[in-house]
Amino acid sequence: MSIHRAAATGFAKGAATYVKGRPDYPPEVEDWLRSALALRKGKTVLDLGAGTGKFIPSLRTTDAAIIAVEPVPAMLAQLVERNPGITAKEGSAEHIPLADASVDAVVCAQSFHWFARREALAEIHRVLKPGGVLGLIWNVRDESVGWVAALTEIMRPYEGNTPRHHTQDWRRLFPADGFSPLMERRFPNAHRGPPEQVIVDRVLSISVIAALPIEQQALVASQVRDLIARSPELASSSVVTFPYYTAAFSCGRIG
Repeated sequence: MSIHRAAATGFAKGAATYVKGRPDYPPEVEDWLRSALALRKGKTVLDLGAGTGKFIPSLRTTDAAIIAVEPVPAMLAQLVERNPGITAKEGSAEHIPLADASVDAVVCAQSFHWFARREALAEIHRVLKPGGVLGLIWNVRDESVGWVAALTEIMRPYEGNTPRHHTQDWRRLFPADGFSPLMERRFPNAHRGPPEQVIVDRVLSISVIAALPIEQQALVASQVRDLIARSPELASSSVVTFPYYTAAFSCGRIG
């Protein structure tokens, strides 16, 4: 399996932090899963690049059967621990361990930018049933808020050529052979809790930061804590709100 070094190293080291620091998905996503992806009882959905299983609670609301596939063993272990009884398999987007035309929908939550290649789309097309749907979804930091934009500037020097959602490089694959045009919806979202969890752990859960030596991680964490202390809306607050929006895309399998 081909896994980007930052994902293989960072997510292996930071799986537990990922669970704590990442936001959940807004309730509007549940309607999107039923309407855009046609998920319901009797359908089967593949959660591809499932990570620690953060998206599984949203999928459960549809009553569809869920299969989770994840290439990083540490992330998969967190998923299984948090979701006992789930059908979980180690595999990658280029080598999905499922039969042809075996699922009604494939969902990539916070993951598609890692494997946005024609080979992966061909595999997704292979496992989808005719008329099946591909869903792509991301929780995106709302950088219209000043301190959120400042967080991005702290992280930017470490990104290098690591695949990121915000570069929009993944969009170059669309329109894609064998799929209908992408449809997009957006929903407001937020992560509320102690700043150490929703801000510091959020930054430390990012693959390129989690992959750093411990000394550099400590430096980044120190910069983030300093930003919190300097931001009037965050300083001395025991509970803060990290603003996001959720971007959801869907397209159907044709041909």
